[in-house]
Amino acid sequence: MSALLDVRDLHTRFRTPSSVINAVNGVSFSVQPGETLAIVGESGSGKSVSMLSIQGLLPPHGGAVEGGKALFQGIDLLQLDKKEMRKINGAKIGMIFQDPMSSLNPVLTIGYQISEALREHEMLSRGEARRRAIDLLRLVGIPMAENRLNDYPHQFSGGMRQRAMIAMALSCNPALLIADEPTTALDVTIQAQILRLVRRLRAERGMALIWITHDLGVVSRIADRVMVMYAGSVVEEAGVLDFYATPRHPYSRGLLSSLPRLDDNVGEQLRPISGQPPDLSKLKAGCPFAPRCPYTIERCVRETPSLVPTGSDPRARVACWRANEIGAYHEQ
Repeated sequence: MSALLDVRDLHTRFRTPSSVINAVNGVSFSVQPGETLAIVGESGSGKSVSMLSIQGLLPPHGGAVEGGKALFQGIDLLQLDKKEMRKINGAKIGMIFQDPMSSLNPVLTIGYQISEALREHEMLSRGEARRRAIDLLRLVGIPMAENRLNDYPHQFSGGMRQRAMIAMALSCNPALLIADEPTTALDVTIQAQILRLVRRLRAERGMALIWITHDLGVVSRIADRVMVMYAGSVVEEAGVLDFYATPRHPYSRGLLSSLPRLDDNVGEQLRPISGQPPDLSKLKAGCPFAPRCPYTIERCVRETPSLVPTGSDPRARVACWRANEIGAYHEQ
């Protein structure tokens, strides 16, 4: 099966008067139709910037894609102009942003903002778009949808605003939905509701999903595959079960070790990752995680490891000189 989205060697830079920020450094991955890929990593690891890059949504000043390809249904998105990208964003690729309060226009009604995408991409009349908007709000669980259509974003709760964002992202039946930490600001009850909603809609519509998060608890409940990013690079990719059972990269192990577990002994302390992420304007040769890694050897400091296959799964990869040793140790 050919990939719905195939990103190859993506490079994104932010240029300031005093430095160049190497935000995305040779990122490659693919997403199959109907598949859910979770992208995890600390803040600043390049998760969101990678997705904004392939959609042409980088800030107009300073940020630029400086290399790579992003093939979506066989079309290289990085070669399209803004007008051509407008036909894809919202229609074939939906996006749920992290903070709905800052993503929704505060002076326009929820109904208008959902209808706008329908009229732009589906060429519906005002009345048809309004009826579809009501159906979409009902689909995502907004009570009394017809009455709430004329409300403004501030009249919705946090969970309802996120549901409205999901309705907007799904309005044109996209083949790919990108969710950028959509449950971060929500309490655990609403978070569980949103996860159930997205899983159900994905199953009903057969769309692919990219879920960007730092919450590994969420990943285990929604993803088929996991891609770990650090300092603008992919350091590991694996099936979700293999990732939790046998993480191959020290950074992946550190992320999992910092989480509480039900089978931990009472009073056992969590093990945080020591140190700080590197300055992306001052990246040096070698593994970017080496200064924080408990397994560092001299080669880690001198040479940057490439992503290599880790087993029978052709898409399972890791970038670590000692991955086999670490994996074997973890399996004991």
